[in-house]
Amino acid sequence: QVQLVESGGGLVQFGGSLRLSCAAPRNIFIIYDMAWYRQAPGKQRELVAKITSRGATNYADSVKGRFTISRDNAQNTIYLQMNSLKPEDTAVYYCNAARVWNYWGQGTQVTVSS
Repeated sequence: QVQLVESGGGLVQFGGSLRLSCAAPRNIFIIYDMAWYRQAPGKQRELVAKITSRGATNYADSVKGRFTISRDNAQNTIYLQMNSLKPEDTAVYYCNAARVWNYWGQGTQVTVSS
């Protein structure tokens, strides 16, 4: 069983910042593409940001310029720095590792108050 361990969610005011972390097993981290997805109540899960094993990134249009995904290869961890948060960013955020198989974290709640 592969475990992706997320942390960093919480409640923040409009315009605030949060940083999410996701730690993965080394054998997964070094070859899998890693990503953050989110799912708001009543909506489908959507891709927020992705970083490949080589460090290439892409973002959903709704978060470009506000969110930054990064990876620390020494710590087997990816991060999602979220700035200028809006109420519409409120969701459960999930860490994902994908290549041969698809693995998910347990999710962490992010709530942005207006």
